[in-house]
Amino acid sequence: MPALVVTDLHKSFRLKRNKLPILRALNLTVEEGEFVVLCGSSGCGKTTLLHLLGAMDRPDRGEIQCLGRNLTSLGMLGRARLRAHHLSFVFQSFQLLNEFTALENVALAGRVAGRSARVSRDRAAELLGSVGLGDRIDHLPTELSGGEQQRVAIARSLMNDPELILADEPTGNLDDASSEQVLSSLHALQKEGKTIVMVTHDRRLGKAADRVLELQDGTLIGG
Repeated sequence: MPALVVTDLHKSFRLKRNKLPILRALNLTVEEGEFVVLCGSSGCGKTTLLHLLGAMDRPDRGEIQCLGRNLTSLGMLGRARLRAHHLSFVFQSFQLLNEFTALENVALAGRVAGRSARVSRDRAAELLGSVGLGDRIDHLPTELSGGEQQRVAIARSLMNDPELILADEPTGNLDDASSEQVLSSLHALQKEGKTIVMVTHDRRLGKAADRVLELQDGTLIGG
């Protein structure tokens, strides 16, 4: 069963008295365990699409099947449960709490989901080790490089063992070396069976993916 099936998706935003179309008649299928990169220039609707796929927004028209669930018919509680237990986001801005250590930042995601403090901390230490930060668990975000902070964010996104990872420009603030480290971490997650959809303005980042699609004029083109 595909992880994502998008059919005839439309989304627009109201700008004063006018509607600004963002996505038009967009179709997409992502298989389980696939790594798909969606490219496009700034303002083309990449983040809008990612928010729709992640049940953070609703389309004007069309249907989204995410992990076997019809997002367009799910209520607020169902969408929140899906985000909490089955999918996760990795953002460009890391979104770490500066007063918390790497371990505490990752463990917090477990506490929010109802895990005990001990289980959350043990799981956080394991995840940080899996992304090559086992020796940095007690460091604050300000003591880590940009690439290390993003890998902390990736570890945090894995706390509740999601099936689908949605990454929004995860290397946008990083140098080339740090970008390679982050892409390597994402590629390793795919090998573990995770489905990954990443949006970026840089088509070169598609080298780690199974497919690269281009978002143009509100729809996807490519292989």
